[in-house]
Amino acid sequence: MKYSKEEVLQYVQEEDVKFIRLAFCDVFGKQKNISIMPDELPRAFEYGIAFDASAVAGFGDEAKSDLLLHPEPETLMPLPWRPEHGRVIQMFSKITRPDGTPFECDTRQLLKDAVDKAAKAGYEFTFGAEQEFYLFRLDEDGNPTNIPCDKASYMDIAPEDHGENVRREICLTLEQMGIRPESSHHEQGPGQNEIDFRYSAPLTAADHVMMFQRVVKTVAFRNGFFADFSPKPLEHEPGNGFHINMSVRPTDQKAFDGMIGGILKNVKPMTAFLNPSRGSYQRLGSNKAPEYITWSKENRSPLVRIPAAVGEYKRAELRSPDPLANPYLAFTLMIYAALDGIENNIVLPEPADFNLYKSDHVMLSRYDKLPSSFEEACKVASASKFVQDHIPNKILSIYCG
Repeated sequence: MKYSKEEVLQYVQEEDVKFIRLAFCDVFGKQKNISIMPDELPRAFEYGIAFDASAVAGFGDEAKSDLLLHPEPETLMPLPWRPEHGRVIQMFSKITRPDGTPFECDTRQLLKDAVDKAAKAGYEFTFGAEQEFYLFRLDEDGNPTNIPCDKASYMDIAPEDHGENVRREICLTLEQMGIRPESSHHEQGPGQNEIDFRYSAPLTAADHVMMFQRVVKTVAFRNGFFADFSPKPLEHEPGNGFHINMSVRPTDQKAFDGMIGGILKNVKPMTAFLNPSRGSYQRLGSNKAPEYITWSKENRSPLVRIPAAVGEYKRAELRSPDPLANPYLAFTLMIYAALDGIENNIVLPEPADFNLYKSDHVMLSRYDKLPSSFEEACKVASASKFVQDHIPNKILSIYCG
């Protein structure tokens, strides 16, 4: 349900809400929030709530440190793990400067702008997220270890799978918040899990990714585990991926092919934002994490996979991002890349309908590769007109400066 301001005020009164969390994220996608009491909510809607931006990574220094959070009522969701009496709710917030101008490092606003640009061009995109994470045991002091919660493998079940009840609790918690998980299972690595989401509008999908990681970490900790979303938690085991499914409407073949072609064309300069840590590049190129820039149907070794689905479920899956990516930036760049491909009639290359992990150097030499390090990714991004056109210089310099 999407609430209006008046409905939020009524909800707070009727549901015994005592704390309202105004949520946002830094440029790297790490969620932040400030809690206000119900009496402050009308002021928050009308004027915004000030906070010290100099204390948030990438938001500025002490010289101009005041920014304002403006809660967006349609994003209201309860936090079920908080007490039923004196309930806690959350709303995502728009960030502005004191004079009302949008803050250039508000990555959620960047995604809004990309969605508007696509709509004006006559296209509507939807996204479905798949994120993997490891569950590690906690020591006697409650600190994370590097010991996985189990030794199970892909789609194993209990008793080998020790994360089954954790995934169940995560999915039920998400449902209470109005977020709809589609499926969940044990992944290939020991203690590794995956939960997938039904596709939705870009902003909603990105908000859900933000909340998903928070719910996973909260539920895992309550069950005595640490949830690790880093791209390569264990050196000799599969890394964690953030597979992004993307669809376009109208669903004609020309638009669909153009969407994929645009992503293939622009993925190298996008990589610094899709894989934003040095550890990200330890994952790429092994255990179903792509290295070569190509595509195929159903095949899980190329960069872009077209799953076996038709009609409204037809989609392209980008397999290179990892869970450290800011979802607002990732979806923003994918939309602009798709529009580039559609509007410029980019023709798809021939698909790579073979296993790239088992192919010889002669065959692989036909394909361009993703950057092999974060330094290389930043170099490509900094020289890219595509990135300069769609990512503020301040954000680029924070990532790659």
